[in-house]
Amino acid sequence: MAGERILLVEDDDRIGSTLLRALESSGYSTRWERSGTDGIAAAELQHPDLVLLDLGLPDIDGLDVCRSIHSADETVVIIMLTARDEELDVVVGLDAGAVDYITKPFTLAELLARIRAQLRRAPVAPVPSDESGDLRIDAEARRAWLCGTALELRAKEFDLLARLLADAGKVVSRETLMSDVWDEHWYGSTKTLDFHIAALRKKIDAEGAVSRITTLRGVGFRYEPS
Repeated sequence: MAGERILLVEDDDRIGSTLLRALESSGYSTRWERSGTDGIAAAELQHPDLVLLDLGLPDIDGLDVCRSIHSADETVVIIMLTARDEELDVVVGLDAGAVDYITKPFTLAELLARIRAQLRRAPVAPVPSDESGDLRIDAEARRAWLCGTALELRAKEFDLLARLLADAGKVVSRETLMSDVWDEHWYGSTKTLDFHIAALRKKIDAEGAVSRITTLRGVGFRYEPS
């Protein structure tokens, strides 16, 4: 549904003006800031539904801006606009509070599809707890515990975990995960799935242990019940 508030933080005038026109034409209430400092201040004032954040800002590193916005409001959706496509850079961005990233150059069609997918948050169906009892989730409360300790999961990490647990012991294809967790009309790369899986593993796997989530290359992923 259009009308959501979007904060665009982008210092490039050409890119910023193009995105502003596209977002407003799509019905989004959009505010454009050109620096990290102004972006942080605008986020505190506007309380946007979604932030499009360029990581290459002139005054503050975009990752620090992401951390600041996320720490002030954990519910805001942050999509990184970045020329950095190395795995480490993207994982650091996700750890900073972003839920997705798009690598420059990108098409407007792909960006708008990513925005729609993030703003259209379908509820996750209730799933049973892990039979071993060490990993438990409450779908309605959107909370998860590992050995009795609460896990700090971002929205997409929780949705991924819930979806994999729903078919624990079975392979869930990449296409199914993208459709169920992101959007049935997802447009663009599925690398974001791999980065979210990597981030999720860091939170549910013991150091040095075999991962609870098995990768079947070219097929999908399987959650391994204890």
